[in-house]
Amino acid sequence: MSRLPQVANASRRLYPSDLSDSEWEHIKPLLPAPKGFGHPRTVDLREILNAIFYVQRSGCQWEMMPHDLPPYSTVYKYFQKWQRKGIWLKIHDHLREELRKLDGREPQSTVAIADSQSVKTTEKRGSSTASTAASLSRVVGVISSLIPKAS
Repeated sequence: MSRLPQVANASRRLYPSDLSDSEWEHIKPLLPAPKGFGHPRTVDLREILNAIFYVQRSGCQWEMMPHDLPPYSTVYKYFQKWQRKGIWLKIHDHLREELRKLDGREPQSTVAIADSQSVKTTEKRGSSTASTAASLSRVVGVISSLIPKAS
C-alpha cells in the first residue's frame, strides 16, 4: 500500500509521489526565484515537482501524465531547464548534506565509490540521448528518495 503525503490544503487528488508539506519546505528555498521582469510566473513549482516525481515514480510517458497535473509540455520545459542550470544537482547535494548532518556525520563524504556499467551500442560518437535521459531520471529518483520524510 502506498502512503499519501500529508498536505494541509490539497487542491486536487493526491498521488503517492506528491511532496508532503514538510518535504516541500525542504526543497522550496533551493528552486530558482522568479526573474523579476517579464511575464510573471503563473505555475506552481510544487505542482511542477509533483508532476516530475509522478513521471519518475510511475514510469509513464510525459504525454500520459494525469490531467489534474500541469500540462506535460510545461512540466518537461521546467525539467529540462533545471537540468541545464544544474538545479537537480544542487537539490541532490543539499539534501544529501542535510541527511548526513541528521545522521551525525560530516556534511561532505570522505569516501567515494566508483561503479561503471558497460553497454553495447551501435553509436560511434557522441552521447546517447537515451542514456542521458536515463541518467537524469536516476538523479531525480535519488532526489525524491533523499527528501526527509515527515514522521
